[in-house]
Amino acid sequence: MSGISTHVLDLSQGKPAFNVPVKLERFESDAWLEVASRFTTMDGRCDEILPPNAVSPGKYRLIFQTSAYQDASLYPEIVICFSVAPDSANYHLPLLLSPHGYTTYRGS
Repeated sequence: MSGISTHVLDLSQGKPAFNVPVKLERFESDAWLEVASRFTTMDGRCDEILPPNAVSPGKYRLIFQTSAYQDASLYPEIVICFSVAPDSANYHLPLLLSPHGYTTYRGS
């Protein structure tokens, strides 16, 4: 099992998004529980927000507090919900951010 990581790129400025609060939650027993929280680094990354030895199969979500980064964002909070399968590869989930939209994908 590999870890969970992310990074945020600001498309409107053409640079990494620094200091974006990111929270990782796991769905357990009919409730979301916070398992980690970080801020993006100067290069916009949260490398290994959850290390491989702490990842188990299940439902997770990354919550990006984008209002802390861009005041005028249409989306003050962006939630990416995903499933971790048993014996799966790395989960790197980038966020491409602009004031009026966003895109995400499973990276490598």
